[in-house]
Amino acid sequence: MRMKFWLLALCAPVVLAAADEAPWRAKLRAFAEAHLKHPAWGYGHALRDYALAKQLAEADKARVDDDALYAAAMLHDLAAFPGYAKEGVDHSDQAAELVGPILAEAGFPMAKLPAVQAAIRTHMYYRDPMAPEALYLHDADALDWLGAIGVARVTATVDPQGGQPDGAAAVKFLQSNLEKVPARVMSPAGKALLPDRQAALKAYLDRLARESEDYHAL
Repeated sequence: MRMKFWLLALCAPVVLAAADEAPWRAKLRAFAEAHLKHPAWGYGHALRDYALAKQLAEADKARVDDDALYAAAMLHDLAAFPGYAKEGVDHSDQAAELVGPILAEAGFPMAKLPAVQAAIRTHMYYRDPMAPEALYLHDADALDWLGAIGVARVTATVDPQGGQPDGAAAVKFLQSNLEKVPARVMSPAGKALLPDRQAALKAYLDRLARESEDYHAL
C-alpha cells in the first residue's frame, strides 16, 4: 500500500483572526503552524480537535474554559515531534511538562495552565479525562482516529520508500482503532457521532480487504 493520501481533509485551513481575538491565540496558532508539521498529528489535526471539541461541548450544553481548550488543542501533540519527544515518556505527559514556557511566551493567562496540562495529559483515548475541557478534547481526538479522516491520517504515515510503517502496519493500526477507540468515547455528543464514523472506517477496511486479497496484496 504505497499511497500518497493527499486529501483536503489533512490540509490545515486558513484561519483568519477575529478582530477581538486575544493576541496570545494568534501567537500560539503561529507557533503550531510553524513547528508542528505532520499530516497525521500536526496543525490541521489540532484545528480539527479544537473545532470538534467545541461542537461536542455545545451539543451537550457543557461549560468549558475556551482558553484552556484552545491552548490544549494547539499543543497536545507537541511531544510527538523531534526536539520535544522524550524516549520512554508518553507524548501526552511530556507535552504537559513542556507547554508552560511556550504559553507564557505567547502571553497566555497562566492561571489556566493546570487546566491545559490536565487536558493534554488525558487527550489520548486510553486516558481518563476529568474536567470538561479534558473530556471534550479527549473525545474529539478519539473521533479523529475514526471515519474517513482516520483512514487519511493513518495512511499518511506510510513510508513511501517501503519502510515502516508499511501498508500492512497501517491496516493493523486502523483495525486497532476500530476495535479500541469507540468504547473510550465518553461524552453523549461524542457517542452520537460514533456510529457514522465506525461504519465509515469498517466499510473502508472491508472494501480494502476485498480489493487486496484480504490485505495480502498491499
